[in-house]
Formats: sequence, structure tokens, C-alpha cells
Amino acid sequence: APDQPSAPPAIASQSGGCGVAGGRMTDTRRRVKVYTLNEDRQWDDRGTGHVSSCYVERLKGMSLLVRAESDGSLLLESKINPNTAYQKQQDTLIVWSEAENYDLALSFQEKAGCDEIWEKICQVQGKDPSVDITQDLVDESEEERFDDMSSPGLELPSCELSRLEEIAELVASSLPSPLRREKLALALENEGYIKKLLEIFHVCEDLENIEGLHHLYEIIKGIFLLNRTALFEVMFSEECIMDVIGCLEYDPSLSQSRKHREFLTKTAKFKEVIPISDPELKQKIHQTYRVQYIQDMVLPTPSVFEENMLSTLHSFIFFNKVEIVGMLQEDEKFLTDLFAQLTDEATDEEKRQELVNFLKEFCAFSQTLQPQNRDAFFKTLSNMGILPALEVILGMDDAQVRSAATDIFSYLVEYNPSMVREFVMQEAQQNDDDILLINLIIEHMICDTDPELGGAVLLMGLLRTLVDPENMLATANKTEKTEFLGFFYKHCMHVLTAPLLANTTEDKPSKDDFQTAQLLALILELLTFCVEHHTYHIKNYIINKDILRRVLVLMASKHAFLALCALRFKRKIIGLKDEFYNRYIMKSFLFEPVVKAFLNNGSRYNLMNSAIIEMFEFIRVEDIKSLTAHVIENYWKALEDVDYVQTFKGLKLRFEQQRERQDNPKLDSMRSILRNHRYRRDARTLEDEEEMWFNTDEDDMEDGEAVVPPSDKPKNDEDIMDPISKFMERKKLKESEEKEVLLKTNLSGRQSPSFKLSFSSGTKSNLTSQSSASNLPGSPGSPGSPGSPGSPGSVSKSTSQMAAITTKGGLVGLVDYPDDDEEDDEDEDKEETLPLSKKAKLESS
Repeated sequence: APDQPSAPPAIASQSGGCGVAGGRMTDTRRRVKVYTLNEDRQWDDRGTGHVSSCYVERLKGMSLLVRAESDGSLLLESKINPNTAYQKQQDTLIVWSEAENYDLALSFQEKAGCDEIWEKICQVQGKDPSVDITQDLVDESEEERFDDMSSPGLELPSCELSRLEEIAELVASSLPSPLRREKLALALENEGYIKKLLEIFHVCEDLENIEGLHHLYEIIKGIFLLNRTALFEVMFSEECIMDVIGCLEYDPSLSQSRKHREFLTKTAKFKEVIPISDPELKQKIHQTYRVQYIQDMVLPTPSVFEENMLSTLHSFIFFNKVEIVGMLQEDEKFLTDLFAQLTDEATDEEKRQELVNFLKEFCAFSQTLQPQNRDAFFKTLSNMGILPALEVILGMDDAQVRSAATDIFSYLVEYNPSMVREFVMQEAQQNDDDILLINLIIEHMICDTDPELGGAVLLMGLLRTLVDPENMLATANKTEKTEFLGFFYKHCMHVLTAPLLANTTEDKPSKDDFQTAQLLALILELLTFCVEHHTYHIKNYIINKDILRRVLVLMASKHAFLALCALRFKRKIIGLKDEFYNRYIMKSFLFEPVVKAFLNNGSRYNLMNSAIIEMFEFIRVEDIKSLTAHVIENYWKALEDVDYVQTFKGLKLRFEQQRERQDNPKLDSMRSILRNHRYRRDARTLEDEEEMWFNTDEDDMEDGEAVVPPSDKPKNDEDIMDPISKFMERKKLKESEEKEVLLKTNLSGRQSPSFKLSFSSGTKSNLTSQSSASNLPGSPGSPGSPGSPGSPGSVSKSTSQMAAITTKGGLVGLVDYPDDDEEDDEDEDKEETLPLSKKAKLESS
């Protein structure tokens, strides 16, 4: 029918069909699959069961019942409606519409069962079981219906050359009416009319009767649009198919006939890479190729109104492919020979290419299988050793062979990534890292010669699937995530990051061409995914290998997309709010490349500008204390003039509030009283205790010791403190002093700044001595200059690093006094009264 989709996959006892499950039911005639049609006009499998027909009191009529063979649950209960149009297709399918947009189908394992249920349906509707459709699918006027029903059948003109025009007109006039199409199809089928038409085709060709050939084209095209399986079986038989293709060469709309038969017989050659002994299989392969050719190349592109009229043709090809896969899968000798020749070093390159292409097409055919049959298919290939074979093929020099092998690998990864992971972990115990399957995939990705890196993008997607914890299995005695990620970071991650590390040895990328930038962007995309999903594995790798510093070198790339990828990588790390990452960032001064890129971007309002500001805004809003202090102490001079957003001034305010809380511990207790009474939130009591622990204990931590950051930090404490008068008074008293000190704060935080800006940089110590206002921190004669030995501002490398990474209450850069922990409060008071120069001497001592 014109509004019917392609038939659902059959359960018929073909090769590749599901067969009988373990012999649980002796009567297989009633075994069916239930399908429903989804919005995309594709059939969804609703389960396998056994069908019966009986009277259902609740529905007040004879009904079809399907009970699941697994648990006996009711899969389908459908009343046989006297007015519903039921269709029988391909001897094993019954299709009908339960409602306007709800189509159902029963796919029988055996023809006998289908016939039995079809008789029941026809009995209820008072129809002859010989029909393939019980009702007219389209409402027609009463007059037309009366005219059609008045004649029991359609009488075809005699099949003669002189009557071809009359036959063509009859076919064309029958297509719009479903009932007339049904009668025409029955007449063509019963009278052997198609073979007679093909005999006339030979006569017309011999006589070069172009008019007759044009009529035959229209007739054969019309027969295709009848959408009838029984007619296709005649037309696609070995005896008739080439003549059918011949008729379709004479399209009246073309000035010259096509040469389809010449192509199929002379140009297209059937290659048996491995000899096929089964003649039925060989014939099925030939037939499928030719029918696919008719669909793709011979028939004109169907109009919107004709599209569904070829649905049975799609189904014919579909089921042929299912059958071919099943036959090949069951032929163990064929598959054994295939894999043996694939991996044999003596196989020549041309032969190997044919074998790989065949295997690729074989896997592509498998996509037509139902899920349970696809499981069996890939299990068979796995048992035959497809993964070791791919490993051998991927190590070869032939690019075309490697490309086909990559496509095969993609089918395996998409189907069952766990199977691939298990294989690569097992082979790691026997082989070197260089020849591991997953490393070969990474190397092909890195070495992709395509300017657009099409292959590399595909391979990166496969790697992402393999390292995605979401599709990893976890059982009682084995965790795939732990095992595989441990393997991946030990054996494979260094191969993936090699291009990144090789290209970032200097202050800017050593190679900055477009293709390299694209590759590095792909690698960064995967690393960013790892940061989000792999927790401690990637954290150890980044910190131990100093990966973030190397990634930030790419901020200097001329390709904006690569610089943004590097920034996104850092933003993902900061977004975790992990204190280990924060310490690493502060210790290595890894905000420097970002600030430099921000300043180099100037006043341009673009994605780079917005992305950098968003990162600092995140630090401010989330109140990441350690990073706030680090940014203000080291980069405030560079950022203080940015006033078109309030982000940096907001960071400065956060920093000042943190300092105020440290200098006056009484404010902490006052804030606690305020929060417990005026802003009482019982759920946050624990957060106070966590914050107190964090502020007092972290001083005692050595650089390498673990710090467990609080899981939740109060975000609005400073906002609560802002109106407190003590804070405001203290701020006024210290304003001039702090302003003077902050003006001297260094930009880069290094003794040898790695870049120059319009202002000078100082030392790592955050409190720099100043003898006079005229001496700038970066001038040669200034006491805080790194170039003046013995000056209060100059410190040894080890001491300065210690000062830079030691935290006190979340602030970075304060000096740690490990021996005087019990006198913290007293030391802080003393520090308040000391002159600036003496403070600097203490830091440098």
C-alpha cells in the first residue's frame, strides 16, 4: 500500500533468523515477533512470543493474543476489527494499523503459522484467505467503490506488441487506487504476464521499435510501484532480472538509452576473495547486487508521492542481506580461510586489500541484523580472531588497507567497547607498547595526511568511546574502569600526548601550521574529556608531567581555535575546584600565559576576551580563596585598569576581605554569631567547622602533603561581612598602606619574568620593601629589584618557591613559620606593627 513503510525484519527461518530458543516450544508455527512502527517510519522490535486467536470478553470479539516466550507476559492483545485493513506480506508478515499513527506487525517464524492466523482474520472479516489485503486502504467515493466491486477481477489486454500502449495506460490508471492496484497485481501474477512482456521486449529491441520500448519502460516502472513481493520474486529471478533492467534503459525522458546491462555484465566483476562453494549463496549475492543497482542507479528518484510505493523493494534488499550474513556466518571454513589469508605475510597487497574490503562490507551488512543476531555475528568474528587480525593489518604500509581496517575497528568499538578493552589489556602482557592495537590507532590519528583530518576525527571519537567510564562495566570482583584506565595511562597516554609535548618546548608552539593546530585541538579535546571523567588518573598525569604548563604554551598560537582549546582545558581544571590542581597552578604561575593572552588581545570584544573573563568570574563567584589571592598578589597590576567589567575589582574585594579576616580573627567570631542568629542556617554549621579546620591546619602542611579541601565553601560570607563597621574602619586605616604595597606587586611572580609589559615586574615576595616612592620595583636601583643582590626583596629560589606555594587560610604567598604554630596570633599582631622593610627582611631570611 502507498502509505505503508518497509516491512519489519522477519523472524522467518532464514539463515540469520533467530530460530527456536533452545527448543523450549515444540510448536514453532505460532512463534512470532511483534513490531510497532516508530515516528521515523522504522520498525521497533517489541519482543518474541507465541500468537493465538480467541474470543476476549473484555473486547467483545475475536482477538489476536501474543504471550512472551520468556515469561508469559502479554505482548499484544488486539481485537480483529471487521473494518481494519490487514495485509499479508512475503508469506510470513501480517501488517495492520491499530490507530491513525500506530502500525503493528506480526513476523512469523513459519509460513504455516502465518497462513493459519491469516485465515482467522479473513474469517472474521468475511474475506477469501487468498487475498493479501482485506480492506481498501483509502476511502473512495461510493460510486468508485461500486464500480470496482462490480467486476470480480481485472481483465488484462492480450500481451501483444500492438497493445503495449493500452497496457501502459491501464497500469498508469490503476496506480492511484489501492483496490485497482491489488487487482492488477493479482492479474499480473496469475497470468504469468511479466514473462510475456519481457518476450515482447526482445522483439522490440530486435526491431529497434523505440516507441514500444518506451511503453515497456512505463509498464515495468508501474509494476515496481505496485509494491508487491510476489511480482519482485518473478522480476528478480535469474531468468528475468537482466531483461527487466533492459526495459528500464529506455526512459522516454532521455534522448539516449542507458547502458546498464553492459555495465553489469562487462564492467562490474564479481570477485570471490575466498571461493564460495554454496551455489544458493552465490546466486543470492548476485541478485542482491543487481537489485541494489536497480534501486540506486536504474529507477528514477521517486517523487514524494511514490516514495512509500517502493517500500517492499527496500525490504527485499534488506532481507537478502540478512540471509547473506547468516549464510556466511555459518560457513566456518570460509571465515577460517578469510582470517588466515588476512594475517599471512605471504599474501600479496592486492589480495589483502580485497580481503579487507570484503570484511568491511561484511561488517556493514551486519547492521541490518536484529540485536540478538548482531550479538552472535560479532561474537563469531571475535572467536575467529578479528582483533589480532586488525592489529596486523594496521601495522602495514598500505594506506587503503589501513583505512578499511579502521572502518572495521569502528564497527567493533561501537558495538562492544568492552570486548576491545579486554583484548588490548590482555595483549599488553605479551607485546611492547609500540605495537598495541590502541597505540596503532593513536598513531594513525596523529599521522592522518588528510588536510581536514577526517580520519583523525573518526579515530578520536573511537578513543573517546573506549576511555568513557559511562560505558564501562562494573562487577562484584572486577572494575573495568580501574583496570582499563590504569592500563591506558601507563601504556597509551604518552603516545597520545607526544605531539603536544613535542610542540610546546619553547614559549610558543614550534609548529603552528593549520593541520598541526587541528591535531593538537583534537588531542586537547580528548584530554579535557579525561579531566572531567577520569579524576585521579588524569590528575596525577597532569601534575607529574607538567601538562597544563605545556598546554598553555598554545595560548600563543596564531590560530584562535587552538588557543581557546588550551583555555578550555584550564577552565575545566579550575572548574573542579580541586586544591591539588590549585596548588600546582600557583606553584608554576600558570595564570601568566592567560594574562598575557588577555593583554595581547587588547580591547577587542571577542571569544578570547569573554572566555578569559568568564574564568576569572568563576573564581570570584565560587570564592576559590587560594586562586583569588594568587591572582591579585601576582597579576593585579596588569588587571587593575580593566573597568568595563567588575570581575577584577570584585576579585580584589574578595582578596581584601580574606586579608581582613586573617588580620582580625575577632571578625570571624562576629560573623559566626551573625550567621547563627540573624542568618540562621543549621545546615551550614558543619561548613564553619570545615572552614576553621582549613584555615588553621593547612599551615602545617608540607608542599607534597595531601590537602582535603572542604566539599562546600560558603559563597556569601564576605557579602554578609561587608556592612560591619569594624571592617570598614580597619579598611580605611590600612587603605593607603595596602595601596602602596599592591602597586609594587609583581606580575609574573618569577625572578626572571618571561614576558615584558608596559610596567615592570618584581620579585616573588608579595610584600616588597620600598625606600622611596620614586624607586620602581623593576628598576635596577630599587631595593625590590631582582638585580640588586642583598636587597630585602631578593630571595633565594628555594625560599621564594616556598613562599609562593605555602598557604595560610587560603592565601598564597604568606611566609610559613613551622616552628611557631602555637604563637600564630601573636606573630600576626607583631607583623602588623613592623615596618615594611623589616617584613621583607623576614621573608628573605
